Amino acid sequence: MPLHPQAVAFLKLMDTGAAPAEPDVEAMRAGTRANPYRGVGPDLAETEDGAVGDVPIRIYRPESGTLPALVYFHGGGWAIGDLDTADPMCRRLAAEAGCAVVSVGYRLAPEDPFPAAVEDAYAVTADVAGNTGRYGVRPGAVAVAGDSAGGNLAAVTALRARDEGLPLAHQLLMCPNTDSALDSASFAEFGEGYGLSAATMAWFFGHYIGYADRFDPRVAPLRAADLSGLPPATVLTAEYDILRDEGEEYARALEAAGVPVELRRHDGMIHNFVTSPEVFDDAVTAREWAASRLRQAFDREQR
Repeated sequence: MPLHPQAVAFLKLMDTGAAPAEPDVEAMRAGTRANPYRGVGPDLAETEDGAVGDVPIRIYRPESGTLPALVYFHGGGWAIGDLDTADPMCRRLAAEAGCAVVSVGYRLAPEDPFPAAVEDAYAVTADVAGNTGRYGVRPGAVAVAGDSAGGNLAAVTALRARDEGLPLAHQLLMCPNTDSALDSASFAEFGEGYGLSAATMAWFFGHYIGYADRFDPRVAPLRAADLSGLPPATVLTAEYDILRDEGEEYARALEAAGVPVELRRHDGMIHNFVTSPEVFDDAVTAREWAASRLRQAFDREQR
């Protein structure tokens, strides 16, 4: 379908002319922190800041008692975003999915390139799953989720958890990075003028990967030799997103490996629309569907 009128209006609003030849990471971080379009999430019964080793976390609980848990990784090209930028989404998922949410303030590139974010993501997930009493979490009821680069970290964490014998209940991947070739049809078609540009994505990858192998499955989970035995997945994509094709290809690869997966594309939408409910009506629809999928996953685990 054509680009949604809300997406057209948003892209016009965000158009500031020609992009700089070299993005300014501090300016990008400041702009992300100041972004008003995420809105404000609901009040919850409990929120608490803490840490796993040196990794900052924020815990959200919609009610008291023992709950399932979702470990959440924010987006931002592995270079921008933090606990505060993820706060509205985490609050909403906690309330709508009826679970505790543990948001992860993983280390960012270029100061801390790959595999720093991967190590932080897994360390927190393993701590939540291994110390359920500390978190008030139901044993065996831990899922992972993320948007954009956070979706990449969720997928990579699910792979490592399988290899380490750590069972997860679900993986929720929203507009995820799953490959590093930067050569898909959607990457070429929507590489300029649709929000996340091909040039910016290449900049993110370059600073995140450094001199590492760009096809390492911990960078590009689509390149993993074996996707069997992974937790059931929910994959959400946007029609006008340069990452659309790799997200959908990952969903198909999971299904081919015998992993239960539900894929939903939001037509007319742009990259990571789901994090901007103040702009996109579809953000609410997509998040509510994602939360319902998490509820179903936690209910299946309990039976």
